[in-house]
Amino acid sequence: MKRNAFTLVELLVVIAIIGILVGLLLPAVQASREAARRMSCTNNLAQLGLAVHHFEFAMEHLPAGSTNPTGPIKNVVDPTQIEISWVGYILPHLEQQRLAKTLDYNKSCFGPENAQVREIELSALRCPSNPHTSGVDETFNQAAVSDYAACYHADEAPIDQDNNGVMFLNSKIRYADISDGASSTFLLGEHVGDFQNLGWLSGTRGTLRNTSSLNAMTFEEAMAYKPEPLETGGFGSVHNGGAQFVLCDGAVRFISESIDPEIYSYYGDRADGAIYQEAH
Repeated sequence: MKRNAFTLVELLVVIAIIGILVGLLLPAVQASREAARRMSCTNNLAQLGLAVHHFEFAMEHLPAGSTNPTGPIKNVVDPTQIEISWVGYILPHLEQQRLAKTLDYNKSCFGPENAQVREIELSALRCPSNPHTSGVDETFNQAAVSDYAACYHADEAPIDQDNNGVMFLNSKIRYADISDGASSTFLLGEHVGDFQNLGWLSGTRGTLRNTSSLNAMTFEEAMAYKPEPLETGGFGSVHNGGAQFVLCDGAVRFISESIDPEIYSYYGDRADGAIYQEAH
């Protein structure tokens, strides 16, 4: 009786074809997954932008980027400093009333009174593409991080009360103060994080960035980098080609890392008065 079967050559050909098809399909699957993660990141930024706007509607000014009697702000753990970030002030507008009631705004973000709050990870603050997990410091075990930061200044400078962004030390910026226009000024943007990230509750480089650079470091480089105490750094992301930002009018826009550095810097200054072609 004659039996039908594949020859060894035919089997090897079929396996080779399947391998080629899988090789062609895998990049498409990965691209699809990254597109979904990027869309989730966009939704997070839109939610944060809306929460900041709700705060402004209620208080008639944007939240302070960081609060403390004196400046400039250093990226070090100092339980004698308050340094509550803008995120802490918009918690009620992120449906986090319980955390807002638990948070002691008159105590340090690094103190034991706020230890429970600073360890809570908020999904709205995390980009799904960013593998960064948490900030760790010798003073406390863990601090949940934010992958999003407010724009405090156009250039690399300490976080202080004379910055030209929209959220900085003890700031109370109104929309009337944004003379360049809400559609031409950054409100929030992505950042990769770093080894010394002090968490979303701290008004340090963990939640404030400037427009001095965009995607200046890879994720691996950022995790290995140890900034100086007064160094803040620019925005960035693990998305290919750029990072996502929220403008002061609430629009979420992807900014390419190939943007003209001068135009990019203009987006960080609320009142530079420059006339330029907007980036798309």
